[in-house]
Amino acid sequence: MKTQKLIELLKVLMKNCKLSDRQIARRFGGSQPTVTRLRTCLEKQGFVKSYTVVPNFGKIGYKIIAFTFSSLKGYPSRESALKIVQKAKRWLEKHPNVIYAADGQGLGGRDLVMVSFHKDYDDYTKLMHDFAFEWGGVIDTFESFIANLMSELTMREFDISYLADHI
Repeated sequence: MKTQKLIELLKVLMKNCKLSDRQIARRFGGSQPTVTRLRTCLEKQGFVKSYTVVPNFGKIGYKIIAFTFSSLKGYPSRESALKIVQKAKRWLEKHPNVIYAADGQGLGGRDLVMVSFHKDYDDYTKLMHDFAFEWGGVIDTFESFIANLMSELTMREFDISYLADHI
C-alpha cells in the first residue's frame, strides 16, 4: 500500500512539483505530515533526483534541440571505457547545454547519444566542432538530428510531466 502511495505522489510531483504538501494532502484526502513523510521517503530512496523547472526554451533564447548519434572507432576494454567516461564527464562540465549523454545502440551501429540545446545554428556548430576536435581519436563518425524548438509544427513540447501517466 505504501508503495502505491509513493508512486501516486511521484506522479503528482512530476506533473506539478510546486504544489505544497498541504495541497497534495487535500487532493488525496490525507494529512500534510503524511505527504511530507512520503515525499521525504521518495527523496531518500532516490526516486526524486531534483525539483526543477522545465522552461519555455524559446523564451530564454534556445531555438534548437540536437540529438547527436556517434559511432566509436573500436570497442575499448572496460578499464579504457571507464577512463573515457571520466574524461567525457569533465568535457560535459564545460558544456552545460548538453543535457544528456550516454552509451547505447541503434541507428546503424551508433554507440553514443548526446542531447543538447542551442541558441542558434552557430552555437550548434561550435559544439560540434569542439566535439569533433576533442573526441576525434575515439569517435569514428557522428550525425545529428536537429529540431526547431520554435516550430509551429511541434506535436508535443519537451516536458517530462507526460511520463507521469505512464508509470
